[in-house]
Amino acid sequence: MIKVVFFDLYQTLIDYYPPRETELARIINDYGIKVTAETIHRPMVIADEFIYKEHALLPLAKRSESDQKHLYSQYQTLILKEAGIDPTPDLIANNIAKMRQVNFHPILFDDVLPTLKQLKNDGIILGLISNIDRDISSLFNKLGLTSLLLIVVTSLDCGYHKPQPEIFHEAARQAGVSVNESVYIGDQYQIDVLGAKEAGMQGVLIDRNGFFADVTEELIIRNLYQLVDYIHTERR
Repeated sequence: MIKVVFFDLYQTLIDYYPPRETELARIINDYGIKVTAETIHRPMVIADEFIYKEHALLPLAKRSESDQKHLYSQYQTLILKEAGIDPTPDLIANNIAKMRQVNFHPILFDDVLPTLKQLKNDGIILGLISNIDRDISSLFNKLGLTSLLLIVVTSLDCGYHKPQPEIFHEAARQAGVSVNESVYIGDQYQIDVLGAKEAGMQGVLIDRNGFFADVTEELIIRNLYQLVDYIHTERR
């Protein structure tokens, strides 16, 4: 029986405002290349997974300044290539510099608080497992997550990063359940879903924009309301 549900943080519970793809498209348009936010969105998801994998190998904060710059350059290169845009050095440098000037605000997706409150009322233990190397307590307080997510395990706390099984095992240990009584929901297929499965948890992919049509062997939801329906079915 499912006793605990763990969530990824960014792009699962938290989005950015203004949307990153909208801002990057605007920056590229200002450079003289016509592109839409819709064209940029999926390439950005692909590039995000690249960064997450690199972060799992060695956290960005522990890398040299030159290594960090190289990774950011690779990130922008991957986005541009996936969007069919020639990744010239000038364009890459322009994107990096202009994106750093944007004041992004973390916001919750509309389905987050209703879903968490419903699951909590159903007696499900709720938690977070995130590859983040900073204190997020003030962010949780601001967004109203502190009282809902009782187990919070980050790479800063435990020293491991998704998809390493140790970070999933530590979360289950803190929740007082076995890993096979746990479900993990995230937006990245390799890091989140396969990482959770390797650790013994059930992995659920949240694909809010329908970008993972090629993934057919995993449970995929388009929003968190579908997660509530799934949990209710499994607990009957």
